[in-house]
Amino acid sequence: MKKIMLFIAAFVAILGLSACGNSEEKVVRLGLLRVPNDAMLAKQMGLFEDAFGELGYEIEYYYFDSGVDANKAIVSGDIDFATMGNINSIVALGNELDAELVWIHETLGSVEALAVRDDAGIETAEDLAGKTIATTFASTAHYVLLNVLKEAGVEDEVELLNMNTSSIVAAWSRGDIDAAYTWQPSLGLLLDDGGSVLVSSADMIERGYMTANVELARKSFAEKNPELVQAYISCMAEAYDYFMDNHEDAVSKLAVELDLSIEEIELQTSGSIWTSLEEMQSVAFNDSYVNTMVEQTVFLQEQDFIDRSIDTAEMDTFINESYAKDVD
Repeated sequence: MKKIMLFIAAFVAILGLSACGNSEEKVVRLGLLRVPNDAMLAKQMGLFEDAFGELGYEIEYYYFDSGVDANKAIVSGDIDFATMGNINSIVALGNELDAELVWIHETLGSVEALAVRDDAGIETAEDLAGKTIATTFASTAHYVLLNVLKEAGVEDEVELLNMNTSSIVAAWSRGDIDAAYTWQPSLGLLLDDGGSVLVSSADMIERGYMTANVELARKSFAEKNPELVQAYISCMAEAYDYFMDNHEDAVSKLAVELDLSIEEIELQTSGSIWTSLEEMQSVAFNDSYVNTMVEQTVFLQEQDFIDRSIDTAEMDTFINESYAKDVD
């Protein structure tokens, strides 16, 4: 944990320098995950350019494999918005980064899952004992995987490897791992290469382990530029409506943007539940995530990703739906 805090402190120093140098720039920097969600659809449709352009801003895009790298970029001041799993967003809160949660993109279901090699003799979670499993640490997949192992009573009987998604696919191809908890499209590559799903995040929702992709904004940036946060949320609302009303064309657009097939996009989008503006404006919807994420802080403390407790009041402030409430 000391190493983590030293790392963050170094980037905070960089943040101060960055803020001084960029204060007059009319540029909004968007960090994206390469997943078929409302943010990626908004990008492909040119919604960001339209919405921010009307306010006199240009757009710069940055892409991340996971929220770990996105959090580093937030700390350094390199980006203003970042998509990540909600577990990584709690890491940002726990380490007191300059960030707040302004949008919940989608609740994750079968788009994330534990793939096992067909030749590894794994029929149940208990069969994972003695096996080598890869995942991306401090991610939604990591959180769900550890709960799968805990419920099966084998959390101390497996070898866990921390890998990004491309490394997981490579390790699987070499035969170095027996299983991996990851998300699409890497999940699909494992299933096409002699793998099967043992358990998915959709299964784990029913057991009380809910995860999501969310949007963080640099808090200092958001407080100074609330109209830009509202513009971002307007793009999410428009992309959501387009996806619901023009599903076939929206899928085609996402396939072009992500260079995937129509079938792959359909598979991935059917494995998650997108959030509407009305839901994000709802007290009940946000309260459900406040409660869930408070519970998840225990996991992150146990894994030494945060070193302090986070109560309901702090989480309720962190999940800032006030920007969404100001969008028509």
